[in-house]
Amino acid sequence: MSKGRILSGMRSTGRLHIGHLSVLENWVKLQDEYECFFMVADWHALTSNYADTHDMQQNIRDLVIDWMAAGLDPSKSTIFVQSHVKEHAELHLLFSMITPLSWLERVPTYKDQIAQLGKQGKDLNTYGFLGYPLLQAADILVYKANAVPVGEDQLPHLEFTREVARRFNFMYKAEIFPEPQPIIGQVALLPGIDGRKMSKSYNNFINISSESKDLAAKVNAMITDPARIKKTDPGHPEICTVHTYHTIYSAAELEDIRTKCRAGEIGCVACKKMLGAKLDELLNPIREKRAALEKNPDYVNKVLAEGAEKARSVASEVLKEVRKVMNM
Repeated sequence: MSKGRILSGMRSTGRLHIGHLSVLENWVKLQDEYECFFMVADWHALTSNYADTHDMQQNIRDLVIDWMAAGLDPSKSTIFVQSHVKEHAELHLLFSMITPLSWLERVPTYKDQIAQLGKQGKDLNTYGFLGYPLLQAADILVYKANAVPVGEDQLPHLEFTREVARRFNFMYKAEIFPEPQPIIGQVALLPGIDGRKMSKSYNNFINISSESKDLAAKVNAMITDPARIKKTDPGHPEICTVHTYHTIYSAAELEDIRTKCRAGEIGCVACKKMLGAKLDELLNPIREKRAALEKNPDYVNKVLAEGAEKARSVASEVLKEVRKVMNM
């Protein structure tokens, strides 16, 4: 590798919301600094959505189109679907032979997610859900990625991957796998329009492909300062969802907005109108590029086919090394 290599991905659960934009912006920057592999994690989507797969293929396409509309460039990065590269599954299987069960059971998010998603009626007491951190480790290590862009909440998963790499190298006395380092990017934490965590299950999200009319309706539905009854009432921007968005998307005007809000010189309707215009300006180029990509399905298919071929060419060489040291 002439420069560092990155593997990252997202589960194929449908179109992206604006909470994903800061992640995509980081990816776009990394394209110019690293050899990047970006994976549509359809197998990972099955770990929690195995009972309903009717929209899986459409979700895959929507995700890839959103990525490219937001700036991922197939000429700079390898974009592919996880299940199109069977080497991921083989390495996961081989890793499962050497990974202690206790390592998987101690993953911090395991029991929390079982409880949280169980409330939504999902049964996650499956081997696939227990083993997803190991599949994630295989995803990363099958490309010998030496860096992974993550949020701080994902650091335990990356440390798990590093432990798997160390164990394999030690057991088979071969320095095959690097211990990937985290690249912690600045990720904007946006609440949903109701102030709760942005989630499709809450229907409180804004898609990055939202049309102007839908976008305006979403912004108008945002929760503001409940103590403000009249426009002239003093506002408390620190408890307002609209203000949270302004801190990210209206940096130049932010201090003026805060001052006028606290002084009762600007009403919530006007404040929402300003935010709606900012978001519409931000998302319009993405909408336009997305619309063009949707009209060219052959190009999207070509990107994924070429991406899978490139990914397989790298992963297959790594598997040859693995099989050799394991005497397979």
